[in-house]
Amino acid sequence: MGDFFATIAHLFTSPNIIVIMFLSNILGIVIGALPGLTATMGIALLTGLTYALPRDVALVILMNIYVGAIYGGSISAILLNIPGTGSAAATALDGYPLALQGKAGYAIGMTRMASLVGTLFGMIMLMTIAPQLAKIALMFTSAEFALLGLFGVLIAGFVAGEDLKIKGWISGFLGMLVSCIGIDNLHAYTRFTFDIPMLMIGVSFVPAMIGVFTIPQLLDNLKLSLPERIQQIGSILPKISEFLKQLPNVIRSGLIGTAIGIIPGVGEDIGAWMSYFAAKSMSKDKDKFGKGAVEGIVAAETGNNAAIGGAIIPLLTLGVPGSPPAAVLLGALLLHGIRPGPMLPFEFPGFIQEMGGILFVASIMLFICGILVARFFVKVLDISPKILMPIVAVLAIMGAYAINIRIFDVYVMVLMGLGYYFLVKLKYPVAPFVLGVILGPMIDENLRRTFWVYKGFTPFVTRPVALVLLVATILLLSFQFSWFTNLFSRRRTIR
Repeated sequence: MGDFFATIAHLFTSPNIIVIMFLSNILGIVIGALPGLTATMGIALLTGLTYALPRDVALVILMNIYVGAIYGGSISAILLNIPGTGSAAATALDGYPLALQGKAGYAIGMTRMASLVGTLFGMIMLMTIAPQLAKIALMFTSAEFALLGLFGVLIAGFVAGEDLKIKGWISGFLGMLVSCIGIDNLHAYTRFTFDIPMLMIGVSFVPAMIGVFTIPQLLDNLKLSLPERIQQIGSILPKISEFLKQLPNVIRSGLIGTAIGIIPGVGEDIGAWMSYFAAKSMSKDKDKFGKGAVEGIVAAETGNNAAIGGAIIPLLTLGVPGSPPAAVLLGALLLHGIRPGPMLPFEFPGFIQEMGGILFVASIMLFICGILVARFFVKVLDISPKILMPIVAVLAIMGAYAINIRIFDVYVMVLMGLGYYFLVKLKYPVAPFVLGVILGPMIDENLRRTFWVYKGFTPFVTRPVALVLLVATILLLSFQFSWFTNLFSRRRTIR
């Protein structure tokens, strides 16, 4: 715990760091509040721009962006009935009705308090669970890591698929295919380079992530017209006494959000919805949900912010991110020389505690920023997308170029973004693709290394953890194939 308190003391006693935290937290809130911008996009854009900064400063910026953006989505959800982020969609169900009742400030205050407590809850679980999970992860071999990465991509595709789950899986495997471009790390063979020298080192994941997250949003939001927002906001100071009445709801939502966050590739969106549904099912007055229930906005915001700490747990201990923003954060860690996984406590002692300290300070800064500038940054909601989106485009180009200082990465970003724009229109989700790009090398290398060392599939069925992951993967696949079989049978019956 010494590193945890040392990190907090260092952050709070450095004037430069305090200013950086304040500005990045506000930027995160604005990114989350603006419809069309997301926490994932914000982290992706800033990852490239923070490349030249010291590791500690870069992590402080990115974590404050992360925390601020997850909370910021609730502002546009309450005032416009347009969730700024996917994780704020559940908040809009009751937040906007409260705003129509003249309680917009009250709703914003309660969601800010819920975000603070939810983030702190996730931080406590990170500090508690991550060290123990890291010890378990030390028993993993290449077989376990290959299956874990594959299961992470499949579960992300399963959850993210809107209509057909197989679209999520196709998206994930496309990402894994992109990750294979370049020189093979095991045998130094070139793959899918098509005699293009710049592809020899592969596709950089940061330009690819910036492209697929940013360009589809840019093209869609250029034609977006925002509705008139609620003008009467009222007091934004949270009522502590009323929030304390929600304590059982907060604890339940914190546990659900953290648990959902730990599942690879699932993330804050599902954490918010699961917490919301749990609050509704446990409520004595279910009819008020959707009409301005305080329990609904508190549950959703506690759940999605608790999922932040939950998503970082598998990221640091297993190298498998628990959410799309955490996937981009994984890329940022790798970019700054941090290799998450079982060896993290040995290669970088105290890093888990350091991340816990940064998350704690970011949550406190979120509360302070929300109180000081809430009335000012809601004005940002009036910015026309036709003005905002070109600014985002410039930042995207700068972020892609800054990684390797080469124009080829900008071309990669544009091509990836334009290509995925059409896939988004066909409802192929983005998150599994990004997870496939990041986890693809881990799956590829560990799978082939297992075959190379053991000359076959033996460790997949003889090692207990590998067998559990293999069975879980088969069950997940069989569930989808049984769904296709039933659908085909119903169509034949209709004919």
